[in-house]
Amino acid sequence: MAGQLTLPVPALRRPLPPLRQVFRLGAPGDIWHKPAVSAVVALAALNFVLLGAGRLDLSLYTSAGALVALYGHGLPYPARTRTLAAVALGTVASTAAALTASALTGSVTVLVAVAASLAAVHKVVCDATRIGPPGSIIITFTSASCAFVPQRLGDLPFHLALTAGGAALAWLVCLAPALIRPHGPERIAVARALEAAARLLRSEPAGRPHAQAALAAAVGAGRQALAPRAPGREPRTARRENTAALHALLLRGESALAATAADDGRADRYESWARGLRRGRPLPSPEPLTPAEAHELREAAARPAVAPVGGPRRALRRALRQALRPGSPLLPIGLRVAVGCAAAGWLSMAFGVGRPYWAVVTAASVFQANSALSWQRALQRVLGNLLGLVLFTALLPVSHSGQLALVLLGLLCQFGAEATIARSYWLASVLVTPMALVMTEFAGYHPAREMVADRWLDTCIGALAGLAACLLVTNRRTATRLEHALTGVDDAAAAAHAAAGATPMTATPTTTTPTTGTRTGGTATTTTPTTTPTTTTTPTPATTAARAEEATAEAVVAEGATAGAVAAARGRLAHTLVELREAADTAAGEWWQPVLPHERVAETEQRGHLLLAALLRGRAAPSRGTAAL
Repeated sequence: MAGQLTLPVPALRRPLPPLRQVFRLGAPGDIWHKPAVSAVVALAALNFVLLGAGRLDLSLYTSAGALVALYGHGLPYPARTRTLAAVALGTVASTAAALTASALTGSVTVLVAVAASLAAVHKVVCDATRIGPPGSIIITFTSASCAFVPQRLGDLPFHLALTAGGAALAWLVCLAPALIRPHGPERIAVARALEAAARLLRSEPAGRPHAQAALAAAVGAGRQALAPRAPGREPRTARRENTAALHALLLRGESALAATAADDGRADRYESWARGLRRGRPLPSPEPLTPAEAHELREAAARPAVAPVGGPRRALRRALRQALRPGSPLLPIGLRVAVGCAAAGWLSMAFGVGRPYWAVVTAASVFQANSALSWQRALQRVLGNLLGLVLFTALLPVSHSGQLALVLLGLLCQFGAEATIARSYWLASVLVTPMALVMTEFAGYHPAREMVADRWLDTCIGALAGLAACLLVTNRRTATRLEHALTGVDDAAAAAHAAAGATPMTATPTTTTPTTGTRTGGTATTTTPTTTPTTTTTPTPATTAARAEEATAEAVVAEGATAGAVAAARGRLAHTLVELREAADTAAGEWWQPVLPHERVAETEQRGHLLLAALLRGRAAPSRGTAAL
């Protein structure tokens, strides 16, 4: 019946990606060498000491701490100091829990439950605090390995001291570059923003929304990197001048959000500046700032970033409280990890594997932000582990030639894994698998056929258990998060209008035409309203309202609204737009949930970016903003 509205039913959101997309190689990471070198240096120092002492069997405990060197390489050194300390503390605590459980019980069933619980805690905490790569999987790998190693209570203090010592060495290794390039992370963050601006200036109309979201996220990360360490704390003069120069470049990159057409010349200039920043050249001098930009620059020097990564304890506690509150979208993810890892470990036991830690780790590695990404990760993990087992078998003559060869082979695989992880997870897994097997042989050689068979069985069991947990434990809270993100953008847009002295304009409701369509992945066909697309040549009501918002904001800024208030409101708007894009991408890849408001998301993003562009043009105009200065 025309005009009839049927309530949406749970359905799969999008088809699974083709295998070519799952296994294709991406571009290498821009700082892949930093975690690779740091981890190799920390591991090599400890392993060679143990090798010289004839106690390479203790490498499990020192390596658990040394792998802290993989974290924090995108953070400025003050934030990196705190973040690495927190990761080190979490690593030691998790290792203590795993070793204590191993010492108190010989029940593999109980140990699997302990390892699965730790994996769930690691996932929720790392996602809530946005700890960054490599996330929770490294701590889960080390703690699960320790849980299945026989222990005595009397040995725990010594083994934990080894872990703490390895973590302390990793902390020193990761902070050592500050002696040579103290502003290196800040320069890289600004370079990334400039490169994102160049891509936006070269983007085609179809790719512009994605490029806008990427630039907004890069600018936000740059502001986090350049934020003061604490409110009101004055940095040294040299650091203050360097930060001001970097912030001026960041403002130039952000201005690309206001561009209305492609500009290859400007994109070339931004890319040239980015190359200079990465290579340590003297900071370039952009064109002079407008009064509004200069005012924003002064305020940025005194205003800390919102919820800084690795920031004060209060911000971290707030993030954890939000992650554990009822309705948090992270709670189903944590439950998935606990259920999937426990099921994987117990199934591995049922198939006769004595130490099923690899099944637990495989299941933990599968769980990503949504079900679609988890499916891709499961396929990548299975392929990578299979090829890794083949590589390990081929390298057996080398690994069995002596302990020195074992150490060198493990370090080489560690470096190769970090070099390839950004390009493709499956490619990195090809090297992670032999590295993990080599580490198990530090305490003594094991029958190769048994090890390879157990690892392959555990890989398949872990991947299947992880996918089953994704199907059984639904996460409809991603849709709720998307609704909150949409509301957040609307509120931020209203605040931006208020800061500029304007009355927010509400988009005219779009005309809907009932159509019948079948949901992707589902079997039910329902009648739902479809919003008139906004990409047609005829302006839609939403587009007209968005243009009106743009003109209103630009006119009010021209009249001299308070520059500081406008800048703060614009920053909030940009932050909410980034959150909206992340929430939309996450929700779109989740299985079995109600239909999502895709048209509303597109319209809200369009209006938000138009308003953001208008505010940026108001900031860039030489004659504007002077009344507030």
